[in-house]
Amino acid sequence: MKTEQPTSAVRTLVFATNNEHKLSEVRDIFGSRYRILSLSDIGCHADIPETAETLEGNALQKVQYVHQHYGLDCFADDTGLEVDALDGRPGVHTARYAFADRHDPEANTTKLLGELEKKSNRKARFRTVIALVYKGELQFFDGRVEGTITTSRRGTQGFGYDPVFQPDGYEETFAELGVEVKNRISHRARAVAKLVEFLGSQPA
Repeated sequence: MKTEQPTSAVRTLVFATNNEHKLSEVRDIFGSRYRILSLSDIGCHADIPETAETLEGNALQKVQYVHQHYGLDCFADDTGLEVDALDGRPGVHTARYAFADRHDPEANTTKLLGELEKKSNRKARFRTVIALVYKGELQFFDGRVEGTITTSRRGTQGFGYDPVFQPDGYEETFAELGVEVKNRISHRARAVAKLVEFLGSQPA
């Protein structure tokens, strides 16, 4: 059976994730200009370590693993929620805030709300760092969005902490704003926009 090949006008990049939410979000932002493959798409089912103490370090670990084992151009992201009243926590531990050994978004959000229950300062920011290996060169891009942590969950769209994060300038949480608006203003959208701008400046 003949495999359909992407046209020459469409570049292919690996996004070092198997998180369907993030993959869908990034593919929406890229649109039809790039063919974005997941780790599963390239046959990578390894549990790539994320043991660095910074977002930059975790993103770098993932792209280096893919590039070393598969020789493909790729990018990876790491995102942290930084809460002022918690001295920047959960930060690099955002995805495993409630449990060090697994992702549990509901438990993460419950823990966060509990820790902020008697705090008046609820300022926070989402920050995404993207590491890219492209034609053997390493690049970093970052995006951030300032906001506040609400006192309870609101909205049903999005994922992770979206129901409790209200970006500055909006009355709604990310989970209430919906995918289309979030993909225009989110931390990941801003980092990906810088990535897309860089890629657009590179010769094919």
